Amino acid sequence: MGRLTSLKPALQAQPSRLATVNPESWRTAKGTAAQRGYGYKWQVARAAWLEAHPLCVYCQREGRVTAATVVDHSTPHRGDMKIFWDRSNWVSLCTHCHSSVKQAEEREADRFL
Repeated sequence: MGRLTSLKPALQAQPSRLATVNPESWRTAKGTAAQRGYGYKWQVARAAWLEAHPLCVYCQREGRVTAATVVDHSTPHRGDMKIFWDRSNWVSLCTHCHSSVKQAEEREADRFL
């Protein structure tokens, strides 16, 4: 009977996205999501917002109708609770737009800071 040999993986291991978190980020300094303001009060406010604003505004701009699942802050609050709770700064997004389009916009804006 022949020897079994292991095959080299076809894909290289990708670094963890968590490894790229800036240790000086407000997210790291403020602790858990609840400690950063995303506790029960936020969940209630988020649900009410999505009920009143159920469609993704980014998709609407492109002529698509997509249910929103995320309440995003148009201007990143970076831990500033006044900005965090300013409803004029809230926008409804679908998960895809929040995780791709909005994140790319923020990365681009951060390049110029």
